[in-house]
Amino acid sequence: MKLRGCKVAVLVEDLYENLELWYPVLRLREEGAEVVIVGPRAGETYKSKEGYPAKSDKSADELSAEEIDAVIVPGGYAPDRMRRHQSMVKLVREAFEKGKIVAAICHGGWMLAEADILKGRTVTSFFAIKTDLKNAGANWVDEEVVRDGNIITSRVPSDLPAFMRAIVEALKETK
Repeated sequence: MKLRGCKVAVLVEDLYENLELWYPVLRLREEGAEVVIVGPRAGETYKSKEGYPAKSDKSADELSAEEIDAVIVPGGYAPDRMRRHQSMVKLVREAFEKGKIVAAICHGGWMLAEADILKGRTVTSFFAIKTDLKNAGANWVDEEVVRDGNIITSRVPSDLPAFMRAIVEALKETK
């Protein structure tokens, strides 16, 4: 229960990658964190690439970066849909600006690019979006997990253990 008192937003939209949403949700709850699944609309069910449902607890409009310690952006094709909702982009940008942990895995880096928070930062992602991240001003590297200040990134589902260790460690530093 190392993270009791921490509140983490995990973003959701249709076509999310199952493991990249549920592994962080369950792992953080196991550590005692309060995890809120945040979508464009509250109480709506979003389906993964394989059809697995995730119901949002809140909409991005209902949550302030002040209320959370971290925001996690899972991959799949959901980040392409998330970045179309200004409230979701705003939540990521404001969390970053307030020094909160901002974590993204796989295609989640698209949200970091859309939030315009990558200039001068070293990050990783699924290799197919490395040019997008470079064009957003990031230094892209091919590593399991990268932490640059309050930004934590990983590449693929097999990186989830390292990704979550880095997030848990960063959250412990905030308490």
